[in-house]
Amino acid sequence: MNIKKIGIILLCCYIWGSCTSPQRESTATQNGSDTVAKVDLSKHNEGYSSPKTYDNYKLIWSDEFNGSQLDTNAWSYRIGTGSNGWGNNELEYYTNRKENLFLSSGLLTIEARKEKYRGQKYTSARIATQNKKIFTYGRVDIRAKLPVGQGIWPALWMLGNNISSVGWPACGEIDIMEMIGKTPKKVYGTLHWKKKDGTHTMLTKSYKLENGAFSDQFHVYSLLWTKDSLKILIDDQIYSRVGMDVFPEESNPFHQPFYLVINVAIGGNWPGSPDSTTHFPKRMYVDYVRVFEKK
Repeated sequence: MNIKKIGIILLCCYIWGSCTSPQRESTATQNGSDTVAKVDLSKHNEGYSSPKTYDNYKLIWSDEFNGSQLDTNAWSYRIGTGSNGWGNNELEYYTNRKENLFLSSGLLTIEARKEKYRGQKYTSARIATQNKKIFTYGRVDIRAKLPVGQGIWPALWMLGNNISSVGWPACGEIDIMEMIGKTPKKVYGTLHWKKKDGTHTMLTKSYKLENGAFSDQFHVYSLLWTKDSLKILIDDQIYSRVGMDVFPEESNPFHQPFYLVINVAIGGNWPGSPDSTTHFPKRMYVDYVRVFEKK
């Protein structure tokens, strides 16, 4: 058989294999070098949804992620590693690349990858609304589907907008949702603040699914925040309720404006490092973020 015939046969085999092989959700490989695939919303929209209106509340801002690019009038990328002062000994490098964060089919997708990048072994994305979309009191709803696995740490959370001047934990922190990937049925809601003596303290509660994992479908993670209390919810069920009388009046940060943060961390003091059971890439899908205030 001559070389020309061999070439034709190989080309036909390649075309046939490409057409008949099952489609994958993502074309990304473990080194993160391939093109990012679009998300098929029909495969990812199962789960709980929250209403767009509530009695006695008005919607003051939302992001439904229906565009093709992140709205930089509302969000800023956080770029770098734990050496930026973020702590926790995390292993990722946060980027603003489309490989790590993109919008498709009405979803914001953060993709964590195993790849060498600027001295780190993993990449991911972290975005925040600091100095752009800030608020005091109200209701926050975030509909998301979470990644799981050893060493994976997705979070939907908030920080006091005065962090640049007073530092952490004096600025306060509200963790609407954190999940440690090795326990995929459990999420945490946590408050952090600074005590009168200047030390850090925290109060945390957890919520555990009876069936399945938080990667199976969407859930809505919410905060109800008033001048009297903070309540953290999943699918409109309150599982953490903290009165403002818990915090010393002179060091209570929870009467000040806060901003939102969305990220997927890799490794760190709490989740530990990924291991041989952790298969990359890992994706967190966010359907919407909605902020309401009392009428």
